[in-house]
Amino acid sequence: MQRGRDKFKKYKGIINIICAFYSIFPKKIQNKLLILNRRKTGYFGLIKRYCLLKKLAKKIGDNVSIHPDVYLFNVQNLIIGDNVSIHPMSYIEAYGGVEIGNDVSIAHGVTIMSVNHGYSDINVPIKEQQVEARPIVIKDNVWIGAKATILGNTVISNGTIVGAGAVVTKNVEKNKIVAGVPAKAIKSRD
Repeated sequence: MQRGRDKFKKYKGIINIICAFYSIFPKKIQNKLLILNRRKTGYFGLIKRYCLLKKLAKKIGDNVSIHPDVYLFNVQNLIIGDNVSIHPMSYIEAYGGVEIGNDVSIAHGVTIMSVNHGYSDINVPIKEQQVEARPIVIKDNVWIGAKATILGNTVISNGTIVGAGAVVTKNVEKNKIVAGVPAKAIKSRD
């Protein structure tokens, strides 16, 4: 059985032609096409989302697999490395900047939020206050478990595993396994 990265290499020429085709459309239409193809299943759905992101995001590496029903916002601030998979029902808000390294697996239902609402002025409704950009960096060789939440101003270091349902509110050290709400190191991989 061929791995995804092998299939990507095998069909890279065809994928590049499809990506070039999407270049003829303005960014606004490319963005609408990305939304329209959010639920498209199969290899063609994966290729369409990849090619559209290649045109819209800050940077997208090789063999990036965005599965159906992944919600992506402010993709112009999104960087994704090589060999990354993002599984269904994940939600990525890249307003404050989201950088995902190489060889990262993001399980289903993960939320990555690089923005936060202001709430300091009690005389202004919270929903009308300024939003704050809060960047997120997910380094190489990271596995984020199902339904985990990654909040802004965090760095998840190389080799980390984020347990299912964890809420990451601060930086995670290299090769740690974190779990809980808020996420705390429960084990080391070294």
